[in-house]
Amino acid sequence: MKAEEVQDAGRGTAPVIFITGNSRSGTTLMMRVMNNHEEVHAINEPHFFEKLWSPADAGKVITEAEAVQLAEKLFTGQRDGFFERPEVHGHKYAEEIRRLLGTPYRPLSRMALYKAFMQYEALVNGKTRPCEKTPQNVFYIGEILTHFPEARVINMLRDPRGVLLSQKKKWKRRSLGANFITPREVLRLRVNYHPLTMSKLWNASYRAAEQYADHPRVMTVKFENMLRDPEEELRRICAFIGLPYMQCMLDVPHAGSSTEADDRSKKGIKSGRAEKTWTERGLNLTEIHLCQKICGECMRSAGYELLPVKPDPIKLAYYLAAFPVKLGLALLFNLNRMRSVGDTLKRRLKP
Repeated sequence: MKAEEVQDAGRGTAPVIFITGNSRSGTTLMMRVMNNHEEVHAINEPHFFEKLWSPADAGKVITEAEAVQLAEKLFTGQRDGFFERPEVHGHKYAEEIRRLLGTPYRPLSRMALYKAFMQYEALVNGKTRPCEKTPQNVFYIGEILTHFPEARVINMLRDPRGVLLSQKKKWKRRSLGANFITPREVLRLRVNYHPLTMSKLWNASYRAAEQYADHPRVMTVKFENMLRDPEEELRRICAFIGLPYMQCMLDVPHAGSSTEADDRSKKGIKSGRAEKTWTERGLNLTEIHLCQKICGECMRSAGYELLPVKPDPIKLAYYLAAFPVKLGLALLFNLNRMRSVGDTLKRRLKP
């Protein structure tokens, strides 16, 4: 690729595919499926909205130094992993950043640089369609539709009891194959989990996406349907985003589960994950009770059946007493992930 082609790589207009949702397992599965397509390149959790951009940044031009700093974060997160810090890598992407930003620097906003970066990453990997996956973008669907007028949004929806189970076990991912997860991240994941917190967040994300249920550029896909009939669902998704269906898209490795060890030698979508009961898979009856109590209305709206369960009074008292403590600790452990704490909390705590 010639230097001038690299320099203008980010100025393309290929429609971006955004994967959002209230299920990390669901969004990860969809990202891997999309990344297998010959035209699609996955951008894995840049957390641009919320961590690197806030509504106050809209339309503001940034300096060259700010642009370089933002680009370093984007490149490092994509190439080296979400938990890596740009300064540790000695500015190893300086040449690519220079080509992307242009010489002399052509003033950009944070949003324009984000767009340029995604198009660039797709092009240098021989693809034409960037596919950005960040679950929390479910709270920014409105901004995505505004700033990316050609984009398609795939919103992954999962039964909240499945989300609770995944979040409860997520801290174990380091021992199940995700050795890139740091000890501090393991602690953050353990602090984050509480059945009340997770249930309230599920409600907020469901209602955030529900506002766009009839939007022509937003499609909600149930994680459970992807597990039960992946080919039918994927054909429907491909038609929605305007791509030809490819059988190889379903050849995803068995990795990323919070309850099973990775086995990348095996490929395909494991349908059995949708069939076990919640108690068999690791939730107690009190967690299920709290989840259904909080999420019941939205669950019924989404077509999820509520189970007749009785909570354990002692566990119920413990969860209620521990809730404010766990909520406060979770906020402290996640402050560095929010560019605007007020805006983030307003979106996530909206009734």
